[in-house]
Amino acid sequence: MNRFRPIFVLLMLGAAFAALLSGCGKKDTIIIGTQTFSEPKILAQMHKLLIESRTDLKVDVLPDLASSTVVFQAMKNKDIQMAVLYTGMIFDNYFPVQPTKDRASVLRQAREGFDKYFGIHWFDPYGFENTYAFTVRDELARQNHFEKISDVGPKAADMTLGVDTTWLERQSDGYPAFRKHYGITFGKTLPMEVALVYKAVASNNVDIVLAYSTDSRIKEYNLKSLQDDKQFFPPYDAAPVVRNDILSKHPELNEIINMLAGKIDVKTMIELNYEVDVNKRNERKVAEEYLRKVGLLQ
Repeated sequence: MNRFRPIFVLLMLGAAFAALLSGCGKKDTIIIGTQTFSEPKILAQMHKLLIESRTDLKVDVLPDLASSTVVFQAMKNKDIQMAVLYTGMIFDNYFPVQPTKDRASVLRQAREGFDKYFGIHWFDPYGFENTYAFTVRDELARQNHFEKISDVGPKAADMTLGVDTTWLERQSDGYPAFRKHYGITFGKTLPMEVALVYKAVASNNVDIVLAYSTDSRIKEYNLKSLQDDKQFFPPYDAAPVVRNDILSKHPELNEIINMLAGKIDVKTMIELNYEVDVNKRNERKVAEEYLRKVGLLQ
């Protein structure tokens, strides 16, 4: 029996070494969850490309989570480790906040609150907001020199507003509050589904609509969004968010994720969304093309 012991030991050591090699070769996986629309899917693919090109980490994208609230819950439950969220979420009663529409203050509260209550790190924003935006045909804007919402005031009585029904009826942050804030009342309001407002204004069925500031249809229908010069709508700056435990385990992610900070403005995000929504291109291809264009990917 003793003559077989050295062979047995060698076999055991070989098996252990193989297991060690297997364990070393196994990549940790980061899961990025996204909402149902193209914007966070494109951004998630950018992060996937940047992380996988600079680390040994594997990144999977989990798309089509029903809403930002669902995305946040998945992060809380550790089902995903990273996502794209919007600063205005702080007003959805996740934790105590100070009412404000100052962008810097909203960002600060998002960072402090999500870190303190949920162990989630809020990175620097990409450089754009996805928020409500009063939008008109570009031709109408040029004819009347419309650049900001206040410019519409003298013409408002002769204009028809197309907007979703819920916003018309909301007292605190809808049309009644807007009229008081800006002193503007439109001659006629036409309730409709949000998805229909873009085509309605492009087709001259209405004169002005309440749209979303990075929607691809702004480019598709040659529309112009007006500056919210009196800051009626709360800020919704888009930013990457990551669980703190993941950043502690992989501190190299901090620098990589910050590579997109301030790199994407509203116009750029509309263009990227347009490529996916209208030109029907793959999110990963659009993301890769942009990263190569700005020199973040070889």
